[in-house]
Amino acid sequence: MSKNRRIPFGYMMQNGIITTNPAEVLAVLTIFSEYMAGKSLVSIAINMKVPYNEDNIWNKNMVKRVLENEKYLGTNTYPQLISEDIFIAVNERKSAKATSLCIVPDELKEVRNLTVCKECGKRLFRTKSELWDCRYKYCHPYLFKLTDEMLTGAILNILYTVIANPVLIEAEATVSEYIPTSEIRCKQSEIDRAIDNGTKTVEEIRNDILRLAGLKYKHCTYSDVNQKTELLKSLINNREQLNTLDIGLLRSCVKRITVSHSCVIEAEFINGVIIKNETERNDDNGNGCKCKDNSCQAASC
Repeated sequence: MSKNRRIPFGYMMQNGIITTNPAEVLAVLTIFSEYMAGKSLVSIAINMKVPYNEDNIWNKNMVKRVLENEKYLGTNTYPQLISEDIFIAVNERKSAKATSLCIVPDELKEVRNLTVCKECGKRLFRTKSELWDCRYKYCHPYLFKLTDEMLTGAILNILYTVIANPVLIEAEATVSEYIPTSEIRCKQSEIDRAIDNGTKTVEEIRNDILRLAGLKYKHCTYSDVNQKTELLKSLINNREQLNTLDIGLLRSCVKRITVSHSCVIEAEFINGVIIKNETERNDDNGNGCKCKDNSCQAASC
């Protein structure tokens, strides 16, 4: 085990798949049980028998991280170790305010999986106070407050707009394209000369033609943009306008959501079309921002 764990305590990598570590799972269950029984973080850390790391002994911060780790609730990657009821009960005990819980609603989990910072491309961080921010060390925090309601509202506005105006997601592309390189042209000329002059055998020419065919194939391009555009149209065709965020539709239509440091939220659809929802700073309070009504527009195709 390395000094810095890459996999949360309770799990291990086996045959390329994250699975449970039996000894550590028992320790995780013990931590939750003892905390619910009234023991402090320090006392739990002192009595831990299973090492957190081969080079690290337990401390209260490690115990705290275990109690707050959402991965124990189960994800697509991590098996579930703790029931949601126990997790909530433990964290309610840790804090008097439910808003301090690290639990993210299912709707926002999907949004979080798709949303990145426009400048650095890293996934956004959702704070306990339900604000979204970029915490990448080589980037910069946002100068405005981006709330759950503002982010989901902007996304809803984008989906609402493309449903009302399907022309916005039109994107035509050439299905396939072949542009011969100088190398290909030279090889073709060599084959033509060999055929005209009879300088090579039929077998040699056949082999040269096969190699040339492989080279040409490598320089052929294929685009499925048109198919994806038709799929998008079928997904939004005759769909009623949305009053709440449709996660299924979002997952099917949108590849990525970006938030810029100038508070512009963009949705990149599966066919490459980008629709942005304009936002503006509110100079009255210095750090607020508000989505403009009906301000979505196609940014690029």
